[in-house]
Amino acid sequence: MPLVKLDTGFNIEIEFPIAPFHRRFFALLLDLVVQFAYLWLFGRFLSWLFPGWDTELWRLALFFLPFMFYHLICEVSMNGQSVGKKALGIKVMTAMGGEPSFSQYLIRWMFRIIDFPIPLILSASFGYINAISLLFIFAGLLCVILTPRSQRIGDLVADTILIDLKNRTSWEDTVFTEIESTYKPRYPQVMQLSDRDINTLKSIIESVKRKNDYELSMRIADRIRSKLKMDSEQDSLEFLETLLKDYNYYTASR
Repeated sequence: MPLVKLDTGFNIEIEFPIAPFHRRFFALLLDLVVQFAYLWLFGRFLSWLFPGWDTELWRLALFFLPFMFYHLICEVSMNGQSVGKKALGIKVMTAMGGEPSFSQYLIRWMFRIIDFPIPLILSASFGYINAISLLFIFAGLLCVILTPRSQRIGDLVADTILIDLKNRTSWEDTVFTEIESTYKPRYPQVMQLSDRDINTLKSIIESVKRKNDYELSMRIADRIRSKLKMDSEQDSLEFLETLLKDYNYYTASR
């Protein structure tokens, strides 16, 4: 499975697997099911409630808006995921490893008409377009297959990627760590870190333990000590674990 190195926020790169093609495909199919289920169910409901509602253009336009803006609304409100992406364990991130901005989500959505040209696909199925035009149908697919990070055209323009969340612990997992009732915190400076930093820290700790990569823990520990202007005599991994516990202690005490 292809891997991509993303900046964790401590200027340290961590490898994340690129979302595999088959999972992206099934996520797309599931999203299409959700979209067309909306059209069918809500359309029937409106027909029952307001017979003849679909005779006016402005009402039809309003009816189709959620269908058209489905992916944009989902990715903005669901932290880079749609219903299909969430079910299949993939999500959108920036190519640098951060959360995409609204403008990046918007660009991805705008380019769906090129990456997934549903009107062209329907026209081709009825024989209304020639063979050369078929190339446009597969432009997004070819882009995913041929680019090193499996990016469709919208991803390339928006500078985003899709990562696989099911093959490793992501930094979006909960920061909760069990601590003893008698636990005494050591580093109040930890509260200067953001939630994203702490999520990343948990992911790094698990990666260090899994791969026995203690050089990584030393590099992260040195950067945090420098960032927070603090001293510690603890072993680097023990220091990182203490920071995680301290954060949980202080947040629980709020």
